[in-house]
Amino acid sequence: MTGVGRDGDGAGNEERGRDERDTGEPRDTREPRVPLPRRGDRRLYFVLMTVCIGLFVVAWAVVRRYSVVAAVVMSAVALVIPPFAAIVANGASSATRRRP
Repeated sequence: MTGVGRDGDGAGNEERGRDERDTGEPRDTREPRVPLPRRGDRRLYFVLMTVCIGLFVVAWAVVRRYSVVAAVVMSAVALVIPPFAAIVANGASSATRRRP
């Protein structure tokens, strides 16, 4: 059903030649400038997420055989790491968004 408008008259957007939202004014198509995290922040994020995954794997592949309680505690610690890692990763952009 290409080329059919809302009321079925065959006047689709491509036949009109413009989008309904198009106001005729030039739009700024550039991406907004977002500061990239520093190299150390990215590395810290990577390390934290690696530790998180490692804790889960070690807890349930190895530690579970000896102590289920210890495996659950390790998993609980691993659950706390991702939000902290996200805060670290977004720290550079939030610091530049603050207004004096």
